[in-house]
Amino acid sequence: MPVPRGKKPTTTTGTKIPKLTAATTENQGEGPQVKRSSSPPHGAPKKRTAFIDITNAHKVHISLPGRKKDGSKKQAKKTSSTSVPAKNQANLKKSSSVSPEGTTAEKEKPDADEEEKEEEEEAQKDVAAPVEELAAAAPPAVRQVPAHLQKQVIPKEFDIDSDNSEDCYMCPEYAKDIFDYLKQREEKFVLCNYMSKQPSLNPEMRAILIDWLVEVQENFELYHETLYLAVKMADHYLDQTPVHREMLQLVGSTAMLIASKFEERSPPCVDDFLYICDDAYKREELISMEANILQTLRFDINIPIPYRFLRRYAKCVSAGMDTLTLARYYCEMSLMEMELVSERGSLLASACLLMALVTKDLGGWSPILQFHSGYQTSDLAPVVRKLYTMLLAPPDDKLRAVRNKYSHKVFFEVATLPLISIDVLESALSQ
Repeated sequence: MPVPRGKKPTTTTGTKIPKLTAATTENQGEGPQVKRSSSPPHGAPKKRTAFIDITNAHKVHISLPGRKKDGSKKQAKKTSSTSVPAKNQANLKKSSSVSPEGTTAEKEKPDADEEEKEEEEEAQKDVAAPVEELAAAAPPAVRQVPAHLQKQVIPKEFDIDSDNSEDCYMCPEYAKDIFDYLKQREEKFVLCNYMSKQPSLNPEMRAILIDWLVEVQENFELYHETLYLAVKMADHYLDQTPVHREMLQLVGSTAMLIASKFEERSPPCVDDFLYICDDAYKREELISMEANILQTLRFDINIPIPYRFLRRYAKCVSAGMDTLTLARYYCEMSLMEMELVSERGSLLASACLLMALVTKDLGGWSPILQFHSGYQTSDLAPVVRKLYTMLLAPPDDKLRAVRNKYSHKVFFEVATLPLISIDVLESALSQ
């Protein structure tokens, strides 16, 4: 039977139903007729501030070591809430009573208000004394922030983040520091040509695997970061573990699964990756390979990839989307090249962007790019020449996924653009 609103329900015996505790009703909505008690319920902690401001120390009674509380003080605090006339009458009685020695009772037992005032003054002095000592002991000179904690000063002509000062997602205050950290972190993930450690594999097999992963990324509509991270993890795993050629596709699909969990908002499930492998592997094999890869990489899979650096460096020169897409095409083609596995992601991204700028006739490696990337044109020249040789080679019919992908209108058909002459490229590299 519903209880009328605004009335307290009672049991059949006439006794009142006990109220709910504050813990159960604190975050619940209450009706307009229900009044919240100003005092805490029985057994609940009292509200208090976490820290006491020293400027308000005179309002707080601090118990000092070696001093015991007098019971008369507590009694004085209790009687302080009495009415003013009653208190005045009591004071008159005290003043009229005189001890035999000629001293008044007021001298023997001070008034409650005066005693409380003295206690407050003593507490204030005890609190203020350490503060004054600390202020006197502090050196007059201002402490300097350590060098590694000081914010890096960016010249105004090289500042590319101030325009995003209102966008918290762009992290304008930390963008430069983040990419400098990623650039330092690259030194932990330097690879070499590991094919000599793989008796069953060769560079062509690896290129076929990468080409297949590009198709997987397109079919599942995954981020490009997922593709690059999967390739990096597969390379680091192959660098440390010999793999038979029949298990190479399992390594690639499992690396893509791990990268999807790391990068994607809604990653594909295990059954999806088993399906794209044409059920060549069992579920237990894929899960076992996932654990093996993570243990081999010591669960450190936040590997810097060239794709992130590429977007950052393209922003330095306000490159258009067509120029950025052309650089992405060069960068994605480089994933299949075994000779470029040992190159750092930031260096590879810089070389791809330089080639795109020269192809679009947008100039060379400008000072702002040198500042943010840390590379000179001479540092990029060897990698740019490797990229040019790769693009100059005739296309392989077995490796068409990247070319077909970037021949689409969505990607500005950048794969169909003619390659610049070697003379123009060398002229840009010599500047």
